[in-house]
Amino acid sequence: MDEITAQELKERLSRSTNIQLVDVREPSEFKICNLGGELIPMGELLEQANRIRRDVPVVIICHHGFRSAQAINYLSQRLGYDNLLNLKGGIHAWATQVDPTMTKY
Repeated sequence: MDEITAQELKERLSRSTNIQLVDVREPSEFKICNLGGELIPMGELLEQANRIRRDVPVVIICHHGFRSAQAINYLSQRLGYDNLLNLKGGIHAWATQVDPTMTKY
């Protein structure tokens, strides 16, 4: 599984908007803090998979990187996605390494 660090994602976002962010946390978690990506909770992946692009890199985000890894495995194995990146350490890594003003939970 391919991963991207919080710092690498920050640099990539500053250079290009040709990337999709998909957050697989629950709506209550998304309200606490997010990167402005699309919210598709884990339990809705199958029904909402058509929202996940195949033509650009897609970064899958969760709290610490575990649920996003599960989501990537599911999307890759079951639906054939090959353009997914796991945000290593999740939104928590972003909050500690990139944006210390972001609310942590």
